[in-house]
Amino acid sequence: MMNTHSRSPDFLLRLAVALTGVFAFLQVYSVQAVLPLLVRDLQASEVQAGLAVGATVLGVALMSPFMGMLSDAVGRKVFIVGSLLFLGVPTALLAVAASIEQMMFYRFLQGLAVPGITVVLIAYIGEEFGGKAMTRLMSLYVAGTVLGGFMGRFLLGHLSEWMGWRSAFYVMAALSFAGALFVWRQLPASRRFVPKPHFQTALRTLSGHLKNRYVAAACLLGACVLCSLVGCFTYINLHLAQAPYRLDSGSLANLFAVYLIGMVITPLSARLINRFGSRRTILLAVGLSAAGVLGTLFAPLPAVVAALALMSSGVFITQAATISYIAANVTEGRSLASGLYYMAYYGGGTAGSWLCGLAYAQGGWTGVVWVLLLVQAAALLIAGRGMAKAV
Repeated sequence: MMNTHSRSPDFLLRLAVALTGVFAFLQVYSVQAVLPLLVRDLQASEVQAGLAVGATVLGVALMSPFMGMLSDAVGRKVFIVGSLLFLGVPTALLAVAASIEQMMFYRFLQGLAVPGITVVLIAYIGEEFGGKAMTRLMSLYVAGTVLGGFMGRFLLGHLSEWMGWRSAFYVMAALSFAGALFVWRQLPASRRFVPKPHFQTALRTLSGHLKNRYVAAACLLGACVLCSLVGCFTYINLHLAQAPYRLDSGSLANLFAVYLIGMVITPLSARLINRFGSRRTILLAVGLSAAGVLGTLFAPLPAVVAALALMSSGVFITQAATISYIAANVTEGRSLASGLYYMAYYGGGTAGSWLCGLAYAQGGWTGVVWVLLLVQAAALLIAGRGMAKAV
């Protein structure tokens, strides 16, 4: 373990940050790979199955600002480890869900655990590091979340084909418990954390953040980012499970290998951010993402996969630039600022699962594409105007 937090984080710290991102997001979107099975086995509608994704996202949105306040008062590492332990419990309970409504409830409980990992880790990095070291660690964290998002879908999809989706959730729960043990052993304790235990202090900090245009712009952009990602990668599964593609759960799980491209691109985004700044990087990334959304309208499966790779890579670069933007522009109450960002970010994801579900029910995949393009246009407007003079 490190004795000090140096400007150049050592290998163990980099690994701990990246894998914490992996374990945080292993469960969040995993059910996307088995949505056609849930529609069949739990007799659910397409919109209900999509809301099984949105329920976790809603839990994350609601808990994020409160976890920021608690962490600012108590500490960082204890929340990260405790949240990973709690995350494993509803994951195991998903194996015995008897209805889509029960599944939504357990998925909601999963979401309540995630901010104790994500919000607090971002605050930890912002406190302990600065400059290029902070940007590198933020990018590694986002790369870890990308890998976790892929691995959750990939593992659950293939495990479901091998042992059934119920038994697969027990395996996923065991991975969360293993993640808690790893983070407890490897993540260094905070050295620069200063507790702020008074609730009135938190309210003053909250009031300041709500008036801070940097925080407001980042929150609005985050809502657009996850709205488009959740909407796209939830309903593309139902689209590709139907004719002419008819992909099974294993094939749908393989589809999320496009996330691995984002895992490679995201660490490289630190160079773009350091050279061009967050705002210009975001404008470019959102444009790439919109182009990817349009590309999914092409019929050949390889073209759809390439378009999804472009779309997701743009989203991951946007997220890395946005959280670096927050860290660079917010110096007080970082955990609360991160909490507000994640509340908006995951609130957008919940909206995406619902709005795109309605669009899919009415107009199929083409209807979803139109909703996604409107959201991307809003993101360009926010970045272009709201983030002017960004660091």
